Amino acid sequence: MPRYDFRCRECGTAFEVSRPMALAGDPADCPHGHDDTVRLLSTVAVGGRAAAPAPSGGGGCCGGGCCA
Repeated sequence: MPRYDFRCRECGTAFEVSRPMALAGDPADCPHGHDDTVRLLSTVAVGGRAAAPAPSGGGGCCGGGCCA
């Protein structure tokens, strides 16, 4: 289930709320009981490794030289 970051405008507390994407735009109450909150934009980190380069010079019509 996605998590959404919020901040209370009254006390400054930042907190997360887990909820379905269909409810992403709904308001959230501060854990300290305040209702003046704003949803924060989250940054998403994407990690991984780059793919290996495609081999050259062998196989396939355009890679094997049969189109000459």
